[in-house]
Amino acid sequence: MSFTRLQKIALAVAGATSLGIGATIMGAPHVFYASYGIAIGTDPSLLSEVRALGAGLTGFGTVMLAGIIWSPLRQTAFVAALTVFLAFPAGRVVSLFADGVPSTGILSALGLELAIAALCLFAFRRRTTAPARMAVS
Repeated sequence: MSFTRLQKIALAVAGATSLGIGATIMGAPHVFYASYGIAIGTDPSLLSEVRALGAGLTGFGTVMLAGIIWSPLRQTAFVAALTVFLAFPAGRVVSLFADGVPSTGILSALGLELAIAALCLFAFRRRTTAPARMAVS
């Protein structure tokens, strides 16, 4: 499976975002969540859950980025990108209805996640027509 330039860009954006956010959550969860106005406290169980989420995002991001250069991971990288950037917005929408409107930072994150999901869906859409070929005379 070969990727187009747009597909590689989509995976690069998704992968760098996932890797960067995941690594920040793992390494500095208090700082990350404080940027959203969330105080996560010092409960070791909560911090374990939060850092585990960060590790998951870091892992998915690594797979997305690796898929750009290592062809056996390309399909997996695409699935990872869609999993992350469709699941997070879905969870946020459920929370909007169940819990109410979150901070503007969280709403901004929702917008970014939807934009990355749209980029990935557009980049990896199925082509319904075969590309035109030039006739050689």
